[in-house]
Amino acid sequence: MGDDRNRVLEAARAFAAHLRAERFAEAVELFAPPLRAAVPAGTLRLAWSTEVDGRGGVTAVGEPVAEPDGEPVRVRIAVGCADGGFTVVTSVGADGLLHGLRLDPGEGGGWQPPPYADPARFTETEVLLGDGPLAVPGTLTLPVGPGPWPAVVLLSGGGAFDRDESSGPNKPLKDLAWGLATGRIAVLRFDKPTFVHPQRLPAGFTMADEYLPPALAALALLRARPEIDPDRVHLVGHSMGGKVAPRIAAAAEPPVAGLVLLAADAQPMHEAAVRVARYLAELMPGPQTEQLAEATARQAATVAGPGLTPDTPAESLPFGLSAAYWLDLRGYDQVATAAGLALPMLILQGGRDYQVTVEDDLTRWRHGLGDRPGVTVRIHPEADHLFFPGSGPATPAEYARPGHVAAEVVAEVAGWVAGHR
Repeated sequence: MGDDRNRVLEAARAFAAHLRAERFAEAVELFAPPLRAAVPAGTLRLAWSTEVDGRGGVTAVGEPVAEPDGEPVRVRIAVGCADGGFTVVTSVGADGLLHGLRLDPGEGGGWQPPPYADPARFTETEVLLGDGPLAVPGTLTLPVGPGPWPAVVLLSGGGAFDRDESSGPNKPLKDLAWGLATGRIAVLRFDKPTFVHPQRLPAGFTMADEYLPPALAALALLRARPEIDPDRVHLVGHSMGGKVAPRIAAAAEPPVAGLVLLAADAQPMHEAAVRVARYLAELMPGPQTEQLAEATARQAATVAGPGLTPDTPAESLPFGLSAAYWLDLRGYDQVATAAGLALPMLILQGGRDYQVTVEDDLTRWRHGLGDRPGVTVRIHPEADHLFFPGSGPATPAEYARPGHVAAEVVAEVAGWVAGHR
């Protein structure tokens, strides 16, 4: 155990030293493959620069402090700046690699309840979804009163997200949960197995394995609660959560009441990865982002080619995801699956989103579903990928600034869900 703890601290110290010296290429070499793919050197550089430049520059990087329990081990690294500091929070596995990362803006700069949320109008309870080694914890948010209430299961986007879809100081799914519960809609959200069990995932783990067991357990839990109307339980998915929502709905018995797809990607994910990498290379010119774009294009070609087999190494594929994961994705058509469901749907898209776009993704949803009765498609022109309002071209730096899901988006989802009886 002592050797494992020393390995954790050695990795954290090396990471802290790379950050202090702004050696971002070396820093990401300490990441586990999924984190390295999700946070490449260019993205890490941008996030770091956003924090330190806005605080007058770095004055000190502290000694890493590891929490006493947990696997992977959570580590905090205090960063001092001329105008106040922040904290780097990471998790380090027994393998000596970093499996998670966020920049905590510090006291007063973290998540605060959005103005449209009224905690007096709801209560929250911890729940456990599923059984066995991949059971995941979640939070049930119930409006105050006897009900029965309409309800939603929230599905977070791609990556090792917690139940709030935490990203820097922001928690978009918590915004949604509290806003919807304030509007008298029950909400269940959960940590993904990739977040709570990164080292327990079996070989051949796929998107279906990642989402379906906890989501189906969440639907069953809601329907069993006396405060919930079992005929008015919906799925609300963001990004990859929106992509997989039709698949979950197709497996759900009894059927869900409807689907809400928020910035749900429809373009094949390997193609989208190349598009986003090229966007970042144009946004942040330099050898690191250019190399990332070139590497992503090579990896995407492997996904699309006939040579992809279960034995293809994850290191040669986008985001460090396994070949099994990509084969599962390649065989899944979310638009066709949605078209086969006799369900009402609300599809919302941010006009400033560069990850999931009107041109590359929403057009596919519209082509497959746009003429069907019961399907509503709406663009929020000022919203980015998290449905935070803004202006100008969207950048990854936006995610490092505190914000909230736009009130009009929460109100639209709440009104749509409440309107299905």
